[in-house]
Amino acid sequence: MKEKLSFGKIQLRPLEPEDIDLLYQWENNTEIWEVSNTKTPFSKHILAQYLVESAKDIYETKQLRLVIETTAGRPVGAVDLFDFEPFHMRAGVGILIHENEDRKKGFAGDALNALSAYSFEILGLRQLYANITSDNWGSIQLFEKAGFTRSGVKKDWIKTFSGWKDELFYQKFLG
Repeated sequence: MKEKLSFGKIQLRPLEPEDIDLLYQWENNTEIWEVSNTKTPFSKHILAQYLVESAKDIYETKQLRLVIETTAGRPVGAVDLFDFEPFHMRAGVGILIHENEDRKKGFAGDALNALSAYSFEILGLRQLYANITSDNWGSIQLFEKAGFTRSGVKKDWIKTFSGWKDELFYQKFLG
């Protein structure tokens, strides 16, 4: 199974109780709240409950978060499957590389490749999708390079402090 959760310079692993401080840092970083659609901070208590829930099966919770680690074992971010729909054989994807100095090093692309293989070969999904604001050029380039294609636009979909943004809908068909 390990081969399905690693690719290139990264490996994906499940959340562990020891990740609570890391999650607390990532989830409460207001600089990324707009892309994660977060409006309020998370307490360690809430995150501890989330860690307990994350041990449940994806078929029960309809979501899965995996930590992205370098091959040396250093956590650099997380990748999420959400809105998991086994009947329709699809799930949404979200990804975070937390520190600026870890971005543009191929970690996110490798994580999307590992997640795509896992989603197709283990979960039996037919497609993955992502929602990306139209001004998030880094994510647009990342997902397009990983084989996702733009299939739609949701006009004035995301409200921000500076106004409204369009959200682009990307899909990747697996297999």
